[in-house]
Amino acid sequence: MVNVFIANTDNSWFDFLSAEKNLTEVNFWWPGQQNFAAIEPGEMMVFRLKSPRDQIGGFGIFSGHSRLPIQTAWDAFGRANGTASLEGLRSAIARLRTNITVQPSTDIGCTILVEPVFFPRDLWFDLPPSWVSSIQRGKRYSTEGPEGLELWNQLIERAQLTGVVQRSGIDERPQAPFDVLQARFGAPTIITPRLGQGAFRVAVTEAYGRRCAITDGKVLPALDAAHIKPYGEGGLHMKSNGVLLRKDIHSVFDAGYVTIDRDFRFRVSKKVRETFNNGEEYLRLDGKELRRPNHKADWPEIELLKRHNEFRFLG
Repeated sequence: MVNVFIANTDNSWFDFLSAEKNLTEVNFWWPGQQNFAAIEPGEMMVFRLKSPRDQIGGFGIFSGHSRLPIQTAWDAFGRANGTASLEGLRSAIARLRTNITVQPSTDIGCTILVEPVFFPRDLWFDLPPSWVSSIQRGKRYSTEGPEGLELWNQLIERAQLTGVVQRSGIDERPQAPFDVLQARFGAPTIITPRLGQGAFRVAVTEAYGRRCAITDGKVLPALDAAHIKPYGEGGLHMKSNGVLLRKDIHSVFDAGYVTIDRDFRFRVSKKVRETFNNGEEYLRLDGKELRRPNHKADWPEIELLKRHNEFRFLG
């Protein structure tokens, strides 16, 4: 069974992001701190444009949900939050949360969507007959039912139309994501979320329980999701290629002054002291065992650690 969730969507958020180019992920944020568990990763969240439009305008593939401070959400997703600046994000949230003062440290609900598709206006379509205007947050539809299956087919049809290159002087439509284009009519299936940088950061943060894997530090703005194999060198945005580290440890990890060995122990290069005549902060952690995620599938991949040991670590 595959579910599709129609979510009430702010028109200004939709308009801003539909004008952006080459988006691989977006933050469908909620002004409050509610959790979201209506669908599973790989299922669709559908953009129901609010009144006076009252139509479906696109969708994204659900990757995960997290409660994050506004500053952290901005650092992770930037303009993919649907605004041009942090102050713009704060203002947008404040318009919906009139009962409190919105600060960068204020938590919001962040629903991370990857491979978003924004239909041009001529491809918007009507809501299912069972939708009612009193629905506050959204409604889930199963593709095992007729309305859910019809919704799936309409979404896939329009996604494929967005991938058609127009000719004869007509503007090209934005290319729909590859995985979405592979989906088939009448055959609903989970679409494996391909994480972007922001989704990777949030996924690794949650996998490690929001604590530095070496120091156990919990101050979220001080933590980073470090790639074991850098993205620029072909590393993927996957939890098994990530470790949650304090920002300074992330920096020295990338520079090769520290590593994590195949026994999941933190190792510090003697070059720290030789080069900087310092480094006691890191040397005292030498040999400490990495605190790993609860799910073994999220643990650092041994081959990636081996690569960092051999080609990045200064010894």
